[in-house]
Amino acid sequence: MANPTQTGADTPLLERINQESAFADEATEAGLVDLANKLAPLIQGRRLHNIVDLLSLAADGVDMADDALIQKMMVAYEDLVSNAWMLSNAARYAANTAARQPVPTRLGLLRAAGDEDVRRGLHFALQFLAVLGRQTARGADSAEA
Repeated sequence: MANPTQTGADTPLLERINQESAFADEATEAGLVDLANKLAPLIQGRRLHNIVDLLSLAADGVDMADDALIQKMMVAYEDLVSNAWMLSNAARYAANTAARQPVPTRLGLLRAAGDEDVRRGLHFALQFLAVLGRQTARGADSAEA
């Protein structure tokens, strides 16, 4: 069978498709016309190119996905979910505890600082804030330059 989409032929493309291929079926033709009508705004606005690029990116991702990459992604996902779960549980527990107990006095806060877990949490929070401050200072320095 000849290629119905080859350029330079004497008859129009749609006629060649209807004559020489499986597209000669009426239902297929009606479906193609509907599809062409829906694609027309995308083609005219040159947005179909973006969809094709997105599909190409997805295909490249599938091609690159070997077993090692999938295993790494699974480990990263599990770490992310477990850390999010831990943080949400800690926040929920702290909120429930704070709601049940009266607001501590200043001396009560100092007594709470005697607990090793409180000190560990405060140390973590201070280290976290130090890193944020360092990154903020670097961002401000590069913005001034």
